[in-house]
Amino acid sequence: MHDVILIEDDAAVREAYQDMLELSGLAVAGFPSLSAARRHVTRASAAVVLSDVRMADDDGFAVLEAVRSVDPEMPVILISGHADVSMATRAIRSGAFDFVEKPADPAYVIELVRRAHAHRALVLSHRALSRSVAPAAIEQRILGISPAIVRLRETIAALAGVDVSILIQGETGTGKELVARCLHDFSPRAAAPFVAINCAALPPTMLESELFGHEAGAFTGAREKRIGKIEHANRGTLFLDEIESMPLDAQARLLRVLQERQLERIGSNRLISLDIRVVAATKADLFQLARGGHFREDLAYRLAVVPLAIPSLRARGEAEIAFLYGHFFMEVSARLGQKVTQLRDVEAVQRHAWPGNVRELRNAAERAALGFSPLGDAVPDGRNGQFGGQGRSLAERMARHEKRELEAVLTLGRKLQDTAADLGISRKTLYLKMREHGLLAADGDNENGS
Repeated sequence: MHDVILIEDDAAVREAYQDMLELSGLAVAGFPSLSAARRHVTRASAAVVLSDVRMADDDGFAVLEAVRSVDPEMPVILISGHADVSMATRAIRSGAFDFVEKPADPAYVIELVRRAHAHRALVLSHRALSRSVAPAAIEQRILGISPAIVRLRETIAALAGVDVSILIQGETGTGKELVARCLHDFSPRAAAPFVAINCAALPPTMLESELFGHEAGAFTGAREKRIGKIEHANRGTLFLDEIESMPLDAQARLLRVLQERQLERIGSNRLISLDIRVVAATKADLFQLARGGHFREDLAYRLAVVPLAIPSLRARGEAEIAFLYGHFFMEVSARLGQKVTQLRDVEAVQRHAWPGNVRELRNAAERAALGFSPLGDAVPDGRNGQFGGQGRSLAERMARHEKRELEAVLTLGRKLQDTAADLGISRKTLYLKMREHGLLAADGDNENGS
C-alpha cells in the first residue's frame, strides 16, 4: 500500500524526491509518466499524488484532470520550477490540494504530503461513515419533499464525513446555518465546538479581533488576552456566515490561516496550530465580487472546495410550499394546544413569491395559527374561531396585497430599476406605486434609490 504516487519524468529528480519522502517514513511509488501510474489511481487507494507540472509526455494539469476523473477527493499536489501566480491560481482553481514552487524546502514538502495523506485517510474512513448517515436522519432537520431537497439531504449526508471546506450558497432565509449545523452534527467533529460568526454583524474594527483573538495590550482597550473564534473552533467547525461582507484585509489573514492551518493572535508572534473545518455561507456570487475587486479570488477558491447550493423556496414548487406551510402551522397549533380542523389560505400561500424563503413562510404559518392572515394582515381574521374580524372590499384587499408584495421585494435592497424589471413594470410606475403605498422616504430620495 503506497502513501504517495510520485510522477516525475526526470529520473534523478524522481529518485531524490522518493528518497526524501521515504526517509520521512512515507511509502512512495515513483513513475515517469501518467500512463505508468494510472492503474494505481483508484477510489480505494489511500495514496496522494505528487506530480511535476512540466514533463515530456504529460503535464501536471493532465495528471490532475485524470486523477479527479477517477476520484475528485484524491489529493493532488503540483510542483514546478517554472511557477508564477497565474499557474498557482490555475492549479487551485482546477482542484489541486496545493501548489509548490521549486526549489522547495524538503521539510515543507514532507509536511504538506503528510497533511494531504491524513486528509485522504479521513476521506476514506468517513466515506463508509457517510453511507451510514441515512438521509432519513437529516429529514428531521432539513424539511421538504421536493426532489431538490431530497438531493440536498443526500449531499449533506455524503459531505458530512468529508473534511473539506464547503461554501453554502443561497438566498436569505433558505437555511444556510441549518445546513452548516447538519454538516457539523453528522460529522466526526460533532462533539467539538460549532462556532458561528456573522461577518456582516460585526464592525470591521472588531472583526479581526473576534476571528483571530488578541493578546493583552495588543491595542487600546485590549486589557486581557482574548481567544478568537477560529481558535475556539479548534477540532470543530467554524461557520462564517455572510462571508461576502468580510473586509479585504481580514480576507488576506483568513486565507493565510486556511493555507497554513496556523494563526497568530493580534499582538503575538507565536503560531498556534489548528485543526478546523471551515464552512462559509453567502447569498452573493463570490467570484463575481472578485472580478469587481470586492473579494479575494484566491480565498473564494479556498472556501469553495465543495460549493453547495440551497434552492429558493419558490424553486422548490407549490407542493413543497403547501407541505411546509402545513407542517409549521400544525407545529405551532400543537404548541398552543389548539385543535385544528382545517388549514386555510393554502392557495394564497402557494401563489406568494416568498422572497424571505422558509424563514418567511414559518413566520406566516405562525401568524395563521394565531388567527391572523398568513400574508401579513395586522388584524386577526377570526377563521380559527379565536377572533372576530371585519371584511374588506375587493379593492382594499388588492391594495393591501400589492403593498405587501412591494414591501417584500424592496426589502431585498436592490436598485429600483432592477426591481421594476423583475416586476414587469417601468421604474416610474414602481415609484408611483411606492408613493401611493407610503413606501418612500419623506423627502422622496428613494426615486433614485439603490
